[in-house]
Amino acid sequence: MKITTSGESHGKGLFAIIEGLPSHLAVDIEAINRDLALRQSGYGRGGRQKIETDKVEILTGVRDGKTLASPVTLAVFNADYENWKEYMAPEHCNVEGRTVTKVRPGHADLTGMIKYGQTDARNILERSSARETAIRVAVGALCRQLLSSLGVEVSGYVKEICGVKDEGEYTFEQIKGRLPELGMVSFDAQKRAMEKIDGLKADGDTCGGMLEIRVRGLKSGFGSCMTYGQKLDARLCAALMSVQAIKGVEVGLGLGVASLSGKDVHDEIFYENAGGFYRKTNRAGGIEGGMSNGEELVLRAAMKPIPTLMRGLSTVDYLTKQTVRASTERSDVCAITACEIILESVVCTELCAVVLERLGGDTMEQIVERYGRLPQ
Repeated sequence: MKITTSGESHGKGLFAIIEGLPSHLAVDIEAINRDLALRQSGYGRGGRQKIETDKVEILTGVRDGKTLASPVTLAVFNADYENWKEYMAPEHCNVEGRTVTKVRPGHADLTGMIKYGQTDARNILERSSARETAIRVAVGALCRQLLSSLGVEVSGYVKEICGVKDEGEYTFEQIKGRLPELGMVSFDAQKRAMEKIDGLKADGDTCGGMLEIRVRGLKSGFGSCMTYGQKLDARLCAALMSVQAIKGVEVGLGLGVASLSGKDVHDEIFYENAGGFYRKTNRAGGIEGGMSNGEELVLRAAMKPIPTLMRGLSTVDYLTKQTVRASTERSDVCAITACEIILESVVCTELCAVVLERLGGDTMEQIVERYGRLPQ
């Protein structure tokens, strides 16, 4: 499966071409739109979410609600383009208007300008913006539907927001009931996190946090121990790290393995005639030797605070080289609820690719049958 995305934050829209999906996959457009709505939700969001109401349009590759096996093209058009056409039109536009030269710390602005020979950060930030994740959520929602047909589920929740931690241990069913405002499971932790966000907003500051993504129902053997590029944990971690705000990723115990001895890290293996091999613990996070082992996949990702601060950080004007306050655009204080569904989406996309590589097949019927024959 190959995916190409394109589009700018204030351009006409965001687009994706997906190659390699089988025929006969039933496509639920409303389910894709629900995930897009989740990406725009959450406590601490900014003004852009009041302008856009993201909806997917399927341009190619689907007929009568089912994939054809030809490339699928998805589009999420930007309503805000009407306000930016004067400055963003691909034919002719006012390139002197809405320029950004006060480069923002934590963004791609400065490095991108140097790399691509630009004097206006607008030509960098329009693509590097987190707005790009809207189309990745649409792609992931479609891939989720393929995984669901195999009995594979992906969910997640928010464990921490700027030092406010949810210390609970939750089952897969419990995290599916996460609270809508911030995606946390604990009401008390979420209340304290909302108070934290209010304080940061008053100070013109921002926050990030820690998220946990789980996968249930994936059989053993996906990934490989034979070639490093096919290791499942490497591929999933790369997918998570590809999201703009993510600065760290863990699998299972993650960094915690460094401070523990072997007996507290490795999962002992047992066997029973009825169910076969199993483990009583899941410290490995469902992946051993670069392959799924049949247990739940457990992934965590650290989201950095949003780098566009309304009070602006100290920086340099790219043209004058003078010390200034960084440029500001409409900004969120906290976008961790959006980040949660984005992370689920990129995990769904990468897992879908891994599954299709192992199973092959031109139709959904073939894929479902082949998955059913795999051992647990």
